[in-house]
Amino acid sequence: MTNASVREFKMPDVGEGLTEAEILKWYVQPGDTVTDGQVVCEVETAKAAVELPIPYDGVVRALHFPEGTTVDVGTSIIAVDVAGGAAPAQEEAAAAPAPAVEPEKPAEQPAARQPVLVGYGVATSSTRRRPRKQAPDTAARQAASAVQSELNGHGAAPAAPAAPATPAAPATPAAPAQRPLAKPPVRKLAKDLGVDLATVTPTGPDGVITREDVHAAVAAAQAPQQAAPAAQPAAPAAPDRLAAPASYDSARETRIPVKGVRKATAAAMVGSAFTAPHVTEFVTVDVTRTTKLVEELKQDKEFAGLRVNPLLLIAKALLVAIRRNPDINASWDEAAQEIVVKHYVNLGIAAATPRGLIVPNIKDAHAKTLPELAASLGELVSTAREGKTSPSAMQGGTVTITNVGVFGVDTGTPLLNPGESAILAVGAIKPQPWVHKGKVKPRQVTTLALSFDHRLVDGELGSKVLADVAAILEQPKRLITWA
Repeated sequence: MTNASVREFKMPDVGEGLTEAEILKWYVQPGDTVTDGQVVCEVETAKAAVELPIPYDGVVRALHFPEGTTVDVGTSIIAVDVAGGAAPAQEEAAAAPAPAVEPEKPAEQPAARQPVLVGYGVATSSTRRRPRKQAPDTAARQAASAVQSELNGHGAAPAAPAAPATPAAPATPAAPAQRPLAKPPVRKLAKDLGVDLATVTPTGPDGVITREDVHAAVAAAQAPQQAAPAAQPAAPAAPDRLAAPASYDSARETRIPVKGVRKATAAAMVGSAFTAPHVTEFVTVDVTRTTKLVEELKQDKEFAGLRVNPLLLIAKALLVAIRRNPDINASWDEAAQEIVVKHYVNLGIAAATPRGLIVPNIKDAHAKTLPELAASLGELVSTAREGKTSPSAMQGGTVTITNVGVFGVDTGTPLLNPGESAILAVGAIKPQPWVHKGKVKPRQVTTLALSFDHRLVDGELGSKVLADVAAILEQPKRLITWA
């Protein structure tokens, strides 16, 4: 065994743009023999669980990370001795199991990727994270503390003109020109507390300042005040409201790490809520004829072996409504300041899985017949429940349906899937008194809710789309006349 015969297999980008993945399970151990294409581990990304095959033959020399560890894309996770095989030019031969190895001459081969059998390989130019801000030195920290004290009115004037603060400024000449990274709620919190974000040390991903960072800045500024008897009486009100609990009752509370699908969902929903101005409209509709048509289709030989339910006709109704109102099927390009109208429909279906909420989509749903759409829906649901949805199946969606009715809920105000302009929520279908042909009769009724991005969808357009969906479900024959 020589160093030249050892190949380091790095964590690939199994979904374009992902930066990390958690190792769920190892299928091999040091000393095991592996063959080209053999699955060696299962990882969970922010989008799905994926099995990783090894791209060469050899003997496992080392596993660099235990199960449950989150590893950055491009980091070596397993070393394999290929018994004298020469490593390819784009891979690095590494004998020591160091998880982070600097690639040689990245400028000469910026597009080189390690050969893998799943995902997009390792492209350091696109998957490497932006360096986080370095922690300030002691002098800079003292200066920041002094400025923070002044901002919060704690009378720290003697510390502000201290000599060490002056030489610390040239150390980061670009800092004053760069606006601190923080989300709007965090900026508002800092403003309310009188905190200058430029003096706060970020701990969030990619150097983003979090609420906890602001609280920490407040606590640090108030520490000297608590020791001084002449502190202003109004200052203690802030820690009473904002201080995080120092401990929790482990017997009565459980803390679950935020990672994987839950972490991605949280980031996506926060980004959606504070980026796109949401508007939600509602309509209650008699779907008795639709439920009857569902029962008839179940007996049709064209749908033999297929899953036929109201969601199938609701999906078809939305596709017809989009055809009649194509501007709803669009997205907002902030960088280019353009509205991108899609001439295809990748229909997303929100699915609750054991790993969390995911939104796989049916590619080119607009071009499918009703039986084809039924087959695609059935495959999508079964794959999601098994936890085998691929990352590619969750990319490129244009509009989404979320069926909250399966939980017995009447309706909701759904948040947009990032990159989309509309999402339709379907409530529970249940018998209700309804005026039908001049008489009050029990009818099958449901409530629909359509949320849309008001930057590119006006109230008129959103209302037309929702009204068309409701009209089709009330009179399913419109699927023929309007198609």
